[in-house]
Amino acid sequence: MGQKKANLMEEDGCLVRVVHLDRVARARAEAIPVKELERLALTYKVLGDPTRLRIAMALKDGEMCVCDLAALLGLSESAVSHQIRRLKDLALVKSRREGQILYYSLDDHHIVDLIQIGLHHVHE
Repeated sequence: MGQKKANLMEEDGCLVRVVHLDRVARARAEAIPVKELERLALTYKVLGDPTRLRIAMALKDGEMCVCDLAALLGLSESAVSHQIRRLKDLALVKSRREGQILYYSLDDHHIVDLIQIGLHHVHE
């Protein structure tokens, strides 16, 4: 066990402690603010659920109501509503009312790009 741990340290870490100040300065200058990274991480977390991914992809070509989405996904309307709420909280999905029907659509079409890039990664 001790030898295995030592080998991992050699593979994953430096054998000598040296700080490359030019590289650190460049990375610091290009660093994304923490608040933006937190928002991005939350977006990925919300999209980390297969049901929410399915909802987003279902809405990529146009709006649907909860009944439509429930029928498509084979879930209860309550379950779909719960997942849509999570997507709406991050302004990924928006709604509009027409009479008694509430229609949902994507509020940010970049989400489809994120999903498709992820799928390309999965298929590689």
